[in-house]
Amino acid sequence: MTNDPVPIGEAARASGVSAKMVRHYESLGLLGDVARTESGYRQYGAADVHTLRFIKRARDLGFSMAEIADLLSLWRDRSRASGDVKRIAQQHVADLDARIAAMQAMRHTLNQLLHHCHGDQRPDCPILDDLAGAPPP
Repeated sequence: MTNDPVPIGEAARASGVSAKMVRHYESLGLLGDVARTESGYRQYGAADVHTLRFIKRARDLGFSMAEIADLLSLWRDRSRASGDVKRIAQQHVADLDARIAAMQAMRHTLNQLLHHCHGDQRPDCPILDDLAGAPPP
């Protein structure tokens, strides 16, 4: 990418996000003020594209938009304490661990229900019974 400002489509391609998401991130204030042409078209510089790549990578790692806003603020602050960044990442890992545990519990429950379901022509179904709140078999 050159240092010349580029339109939204080119910035989207260069950063790996859609133009719709570029506009969304801009509306959330994650990009700051984006330059515009006299006719009102957005123009993105290399720093904007770099920021979009940062956001995309953070999204790929599952960070929330609030966490990304905090991480961007720390990224831009050269006097930051790396401990602040680490705390955000540690909390995110703890949240992921909790979500993984919840999903494993769901998987276990569903496997138990599948084990008790005959899957034949009979109308009784422990899966539906469980969903309806009936006691397990």
